[in-house]
Amino acid sequence: MAVGDDVAISSFQFDAIGTSWEINTPAPLLVETRADVIDLVECFDSIYSRFRHDSIVTRIANAADGGTFRFPSDAALIFDVYDRLHDATNGAVDPLVGRDLELLGYDREYALVPHDEGIAAMAARRPVWSRDVERKGNAITTGRPLVIDVGAVGKGRLVDLVANLLAAKGFKDFVVDGSGDILHRGDAALHVGLEHPLDPDMVIGVANLTNGSLCASASNRRTWSDGLHHVLDGRTGRPTTDVIATWAIAADTAKADGLATALFFGPSSRLTTLFDFSFVRMFADGRVEVSHNFDGEVFT
Repeated sequence: MAVGDDVAISSFQFDAIGTSWEINTPAPLLVETRADVIDLVECFDSIYSRFRHDSIVTRIANAADGGTFRFPSDAALIFDVYDRLHDATNGAVDPLVGRDLELLGYDREYALVPHDEGIAAMAARRPVWSRDVERKGNAITTGRPLVIDVGAVGKGRLVDLVANLLAAKGFKDFVVDGSGDILHRGDAALHVGLEHPLDPDMVIGVANLTNGSLCASASNRRTWSDGLHHVLDGRTGRPTTDVIATWAIAADTAKADGLATALFFGPSSRLTTLFDFSFVRMFADGRVEVSHNFDGEVFT
């Protein structure tokens, strides 16, 4: 939840990439601008969605012998963030968890029923981003079918792209909220409530956001079956258990999005050494870790 200091706010709400979005501006967006936003989102989805038959990601998943696949030039930024996070977490953050998600039931049909035999077979041949993919800029080469899921960085990058579009049209004060991935532009601070992962009617604190991005992730989002959720450890293909919620603040949303996922795995010290960001994270036992440079207040 976010509260700004501006008095007059116009809101454009829409659904995209499987979740709800909201753009807040001082004045209503023109019809043409709204259409441009929707077209941008549709283009992004047609490239990266593992739920669509026509995406590049689906072509990679269906390539029996692998191959070389060229993404738009902007993809290099997404893959660069993954490279850094994959290394920083010793492989825990891995865009090749797509097949693990499918086997756990989070597939194109939203079956939400784990495939136990497939899970067991996958354990013996789990792909690894740093080993099974050769990348040069925005092109990747594979040797077998691989299911890429860019969910840990992609939504944040899409928020950045929408913000770039608004800026190019002359907007200076706005908020883009991609269902918890928030980018703020303007002089008046945005005060963002940090939703309690076990009680959506409560917050554990408030972050002050000015001309930056905040991304939140929690294991209670996108849950199904018996304790299954969407944040997987790429080394095991299983959902994480120690951390239940994270908030990361960085200069851009792609990086904040990826860091919000990386904070689920291991000590924060390596991440803070390699990246410029602030954070809050909550553990399953109720403990809360707050970075020394966090701008805001935590109540627990």
